[in-house]
Amino acid sequence: MSEQDAPQIYLVTPPEFDLGTFPTRLAQVLEAEEIACLRLSLATRDEDRLMRAADAVREVAHRFDVALVIDTHVVLSQRLGLDGVHLTDGARSVRAARKELGPDAIVGCYCGQSRHDGMNAGEAGADYVAFGPITGALGDGETAGDELFSWWSEMIEVPVVAEGGLTPERIRDLAPITDFFAIGEEIWSQDDALAALRGLRQAML
Repeated sequence: MSEQDAPQIYLVTPPEFDLGTFPTRLAQVLEAEEIACLRLSLATRDEDRLMRAADAVREVAHRFDVALVIDTHVVLSQRLGLDGVHLTDGARSVRAARKELGPDAIVGCYCGQSRHDGMNAGEAGADYVAFGPITGALGDGETAGDELFSWWSEMIEVPVVAEGGLTPERIRDLAPITDFFAIGEEIWSQDDALAALRGLRQAML
């Protein structure tokens, strides 16, 4: 597969990170690799921490002309001038988020392994639908298999994202039938995030 035809990288922040060091790590990756979108995905519900993290990450993302979305928080996305929101409850909140954020914002959602949820999200105005996890090491052991992505890529025009427990082997399997790979802890858990990302990028080609 040529680089032009390969899926794009949708980068996800770690659930916890040090505001003093993570922006520098992030900048190294964004400067060296082409990233389609970045998602702020913190585990905390502390609004002050979310806002400070969003400010720091937004500065880096926009310096490299990368769109930044935030998990779940439609109001914070608006208040902080982010590019959109990533919803984690399937299709349920898509229509409301689209109405709140307007037609130009990015509204995406995670639909687990549910084809039905994905179709409903697309009909409600989602810009992309994410399925996962890809390997059984996460969650309840249920996975989004090749047949789901294959069907989606043939039948549905809404872009599809593969995320959760990605490995080079699974990336190779899914590269012909997905539009984006959401990559987060797969690289941030490594000492050299950029080298780890490049290894995964090679598996897409």
